[in-house]
Amino acid sequence: MLELAGIIILGILAQWVAWKFKIPAILPLILIGLLVGPIAAEFITADGSKWIEPVWNGKKGFFPGDGLYYFVSLAISIILFEGGLTLKRAEIKNVGPVITKLITIGATITFIGSGILAHEVFGLSWELSFLFAGLIIVTGPTVITPILRNIPLKKDVSAVLKWEGILIDPIGALVAVLVFEFISVEGHVGFTKMALIEFGKIILFGTTFGFTFAHALAFLINKKMIPHYLLNVVSLSTVLLVFVESELFAHESGLLAVVVMGMVLGNGKLKNLKELLYFKESLSVLLISILFILLAANINYQDLMLLYNWKTLVLFLCIVFVIRPLAVFLSTMNSSLTINERLFISWVGPRGIVAAGIASLFGSKLIKEGVEGAEYITPLVFTVVLGTVLLNATTARLFAKLVGVFLKKSDGILIIGASKVSRLLGHYLYENGRHVVLVDSNEKNIEKAKELGLEALTSNIYSDTLMDNIELNDVGYLMALTGNSDINKYAISKFSSDFGENGAFRLVTPLEMLDESENPKEGLFSHKDDYSTLYALSRRHPSINEIELEDKEQYQNLIKITNKDKDMIPLFIKDTEGELHIISSYNLDIDTIENGYKLVYLGKPFDVEKVPNA
Repeated sequence: MLELAGIIILGILAQWVAWKFKIPAILPLILIGLLVGPIAAEFITADGSKWIEPVWNGKKGFFPGDGLYYFVSLAISIILFEGGLTLKRAEIKNVGPVITKLITIGATITFIGSGILAHEVFGLSWELSFLFAGLIIVTGPTVITPILRNIPLKKDVSAVLKWEGILIDPIGALVAVLVFEFISVEGHVGFTKMALIEFGKIILFGTTFGFTFAHALAFLINKKMIPHYLLNVVSLSTVLLVFVESELFAHESGLLAVVVMGMVLGNGKLKNLKELLYFKESLSVLLISILFILLAANINYQDLMLLYNWKTLVLFLCIVFVIRPLAVFLSTMNSSLTINERLFISWVGPRGIVAAGIASLFGSKLIKEGVEGAEYITPLVFTVVLGTVLLNATTARLFAKLVGVFLKKSDGILIIGASKVSRLLGHYLYENGRHVVLVDSNEKNIEKAKELGLEALTSNIYSDTLMDNIELNDVGYLMALTGNSDINKYAISKFSSDFGENGAFRLVTPLEMLDESENPKEGLFSHKDDYSTLYALSRRHPSINEIELEDKEQYQNLIKITNKDKDMIPLFIKDTEGELHIISSYNLDIDTIENGYKLVYLGKPFDVEKVPNA
């Protein structure tokens, strides 16, 4: 009981450490697993036993016989199902040719190059070498996102790395599954007739079960034949059913089935998809926390010593400094990416959770089948995973600065709320060359924003999903524009350190409007206007106008007029370079106003000739 509770506690602690220090969770999880497993057995305990023994050894352990194998299989199936849910056809079309080439040409180069390397350096059979190569194709968003979310990068660079990680996960898993089937048919290695038949059965039953059950589950959910409180657990049980049933008909087809099921559901018209994703995300965090401590603890010290030689270093260096750059540069030929941007993408290629999980799954199975050299698979993949995560987590920021892709200025604007007011402001800012992102939990508001060509995200600000969005790396301004003053205040307190380094602003509240002394430093636009007055004005005069300024005195006169006129609210000052400066209710006295500057305001068109008489 103590060991079981310890795994869960240590797993969640590792997740917290990863969040606190902004590193991939897989790093502390595997290190903890190695500590309580092979390291404890070799250097700490007197009787040479592990603190946590995943497999029953006659005295202690969690899983008898093949129990650990079955647990890992089911856990990986749930993790891959979640990955399939996030794989959208529209996103594959929209991410551009560079990412398409990275997940096809780049993956092929990595697969062939790593397979040849493993065969030549370690002397593994061709089949095992290409199994290893298939496993290390994947990068994965769970390792890319923590590394990149605090590095201000150009949007194109961060988007390429993000979507490569998302799209390559199921592709690498499927490649590894198919190679494994060629190896493991009835315990003998080779591309035999029976292996080809089994390969065909995997494709047939995996896709059939995944496609059929996905449509069946979607039908039941959309017809409301499943009560809301059972939605998540029924979906989970269906995933496990699909995995097990597919395995019964064609061994090793279960992983393909759950990925296909996730892809079909994620691309269909499924109600409650967002809720299903949240549940699967939480479940995946728990499973990953338990899984990787167990997998790392299950490695024996002798297996680690197999890699304690120059061959491991040669293999690792070639994968990182030869194969990855080759794959990236060939995939990005004739693209708009600069040489420096390609160098950075080449540098950032950490292997992730799917690679480590499936390696342990297949490695232990092949060892039991007596396949020569199979004992190298798991420790080799774990070495590549740990090595690439450590390398990228510690050097990515420095390397970004070194090659000049580090954004020196974060001038993107995050607007909390996507109401009519926010859409008007966002569209004006977008038309003036600013990267603008609108966030709202109301999907109708988000759709209206997207129709204007704006970037908009459906998100609950009380969750941490925004913090993980690496495409917000260039955001340096935060504007809370919702009709709920509590939400505006919460957004400022939660996100100002991450997204408001150049300024975090919110609308004043009705109570603050009544008292001149209650003018918050983060007050936005005017102390005379809250959300209600902004919204009402946007209904009467839905346009943003500009008045050219001659000097500071004219600006001050205009501010006096806007304080009296209910049909004008000042928003920004646009300088002669086209840069926009947000007007704060706390400090309306702009230091520098020169001839050619412009006052940007919401409201009716204004006759500038009236200004001298203000």
